[in-house]
Amino acid sequence: MWHPWKGLGGLRREVWILFATMLVNRTGTMVLPFMVLYLTRDLAFGPIEAGLVVSAYGVAALAAAPLSGWMCDRTDPLRIMRWSLLLSGLCLLAFPLARTHRAVFAATLVWSLVAEMFRPANMALLAAFSTPDQRKAAYALNRMAINLGMSVGPALGGFLAEVSFLWLFVVNGSACLISGLVLTAGTRWAAGHEGKPEAMEPVIAEGMRGKTGGALSDWPFILFLVALVPVLLVFFQLTSTLPLDVTGRLGLPESTFGLLFTVNTLIIVALEIPLNLAMAKWSHRWTMVTGCALVAAGFGATGFATGFWSAAATVVVWTFGEMVLFPGSAAFVAEAAPPQRRGQYMGLYTMAFSLAFAAGPALGTLVYGKAGPHALWGGAAALGALSAALMAWAMVGANTRISGGAAPG
Repeated sequence: MWHPWKGLGGLRREVWILFATMLVNRTGTMVLPFMVLYLTRDLAFGPIEAGLVVSAYGVAALAAAPLSGWMCDRTDPLRIMRWSLLLSGLCLLAFPLARTHRAVFAATLVWSLVAEMFRPANMALLAAFSTPDQRKAAYALNRMAINLGMSVGPALGGFLAEVSFLWLFVVNGSACLISGLVLTAGTRWAAGHEGKPEAMEPVIAEGMRGKTGGALSDWPFILFLVALVPVLLVFFQLTSTLPLDVTGRLGLPESTFGLLFTVNTLIIVALEIPLNLAMAKWSHRWTMVTGCALVAAGFGATGFATGFWSAAATVVVWTFGEMVLFPGSAAFVAEAAPPQRRGQYMGLYTMAFSLAFAAGPALGTLVYGKAGPHALWGGAAALGALSAALMAWAMVGANTRISGGAAPG
């Protein structure tokens, strides 16, 4: 009997080991969501100072992504992931020893630098362990691990914080170390069955095999990154202006906003993998344009929401956009990158997310405060539409280069 998750059976063991590693890691993620509360309540930081500490994490993450990508092209990405998990675990366990402003800023910068080197290496390995037809499903599986873990970690962190903030660092740091053990033991076990990652080079058109230039000289890829940033700025309103609008303009309680997050998570867990298995044959152009358009429509329609159910309907729309766009964009980068430059490409790709995460909330709250919610959500729709248009343009050159022929529709 056919079932929507059937295609996952073809994924390599290593992809599932990366899934387990990510699940353990994200289940223990709780320090960053509670960092501002920890600093203001335990260390008596002012709100502005606490916000600057979180911004410092984002600045270091911007530097970590390209550095990790550069290292991935020169050494084993598995080694980078193991060291990232080990060092970030040790940083978190030692973090409570930092009590002064300078010590906290220094600890945050070091922690972010080592922790955020994990993502480009992880994405490069997912590409190496999967074929082009499997990549959307592999990246969707990775996102499901993130969403499942994050549905537990911050919730558990809330209970631990009521006892002592110290427990957040102990559990989060331990989760990093345990996930490192899962990764090390799992990949060594899998190597005995299926060999090393090099044996699973992705299928890339002959025209790409001789390509040795860097990502910064790859103009279709750079245009793709430029096209991606506006829609990411829109998406990260999720953590800033969306809660303000739901609890302010719509007058709904904070618990109701939490239910909107639940709607998002449940849809992702139930449908993202089947959706991406069904989309395995979609062209990059159609995938990117569809994902951007749905994110634009969902967040843009927020300005017309009048209560919980209409707000939930907008969440459904942009959640489908998220499920199409993010695995699809990661799969595109994996295919566009020459094998010897995959780390560099993934580093720049994750850097775009870090940039949007750092700038999006600040820009959104500025527009929301100065011009009001309707201007914000109208602007969000326009930015998402801009991304869709730029993606359609970028994918023409990119698909032509990858396929060696006309860009698919």
